[in-house]
Amino acid sequence: MKSTLLNLPNIYRQGIFILCIVTCVFFKVDPPIALLMGLVIALVIGHPFLHLNKKATTLLLQVSVVCLGFKIDFGEAMKAGKEGFFFTVGTIGVTLVAGYLIGKWLKIDRNTSTLISNGTAICGGSAIAAIAPIIKANDEQISVSLGTVFILNSIALFLFPWIGLNLIHFTDQQFGTWCAIAIHDTSSVVGAASKFSPKALQIATTIKLERALWIIPLSLITAYFQKNTGKIKIPWFIFYFVLAILVSTYLPHYLPFLSNKIAGSTLFEYAFMFGRKGLVVTLFLIGSGLSLKTIRQVGWRPILQGVLLWLIIGSVSLTVIKGVL
Repeated sequence: MKSTLLNLPNIYRQGIFILCIVTCVFFKVDPPIALLMGLVIALVIGHPFLHLNKKATTLLLQVSVVCLGFKIDFGEAMKAGKEGFFFTVGTIGVTLVAGYLIGKWLKIDRNTSTLISNGTAICGGSAIAAIAPIIKANDEQISVSLGTVFILNSIALFLFPWIGLNLIHFTDQQFGTWCAIAIHDTSSVVGAASKFSPKALQIATTIKLERALWIIPLSLITAYFQKNTGKIKIPWFIFYFVLAILVSTYLPHYLPFLSNKIAGSTLFEYAFMFGRKGLVVTLFLIGSGLSLKTIRQVGWRPILQGVLLWLIIGSVSLTVIKGVL
């Protein structure tokens, strides 16, 4: 049956794929369910637009995150960022050191180990994409690293909300902070936090994007030690996210009509809703981009390194958060 479905005429596969996207947009689909839908599509009929998937997911994720900024108050964002700053620095350092030692122990090649460590420490695929050209990683090393981070991200999207809602009595601030620190990629951080509460979503998004900014100094440091003078990728969308927060917080004071409701919501609330829907579609696209080939390519050593790093950062951050926040 699987092979028959994979051999469906492309127009039918495209139709099913587009129907899934329409479902994500116009119906209430939770982020984990969207990811699961994408995985089913990938494994049962295959992604009919796979050559466009990477660019589409990157762009849609960035636009969605910026739109989420229109529902965040600048004062609350500053408070969350300030409280998470030193925690962020400490956990990044711990993760990178632990990743280096675990990689040595498991005898994983240096580039793959470095990419997995950076992806876990900062922001998943974005960090891997930024560091890979600096250390001159080849396609296989990049694919293995991205596959490792993606698999663990997918698990986190289901596991973290379940833990937060059923096992541990988190406050919104605690859960939002834990997601931002312990989950690799921005898409899964936002998806998991949105399942917990709107407040947790705001905190998680703010701290995660503050964390993502560490791509810049880390890339510069890596380039220095690698004697690489190539171009550093700057995550500009994070600055647009901050701009969205500033606009939604202060502009209505000068242009009161922006606070007027149109069909029950303000323009900023519509932008936020677009961001939420955009995130759901992004997670569907991420899931649909997975393949059995990617899973087989990863192997057990990189997965074990990723899991061990995840357990370290997850348990350390959980202990600190429950004791301090």
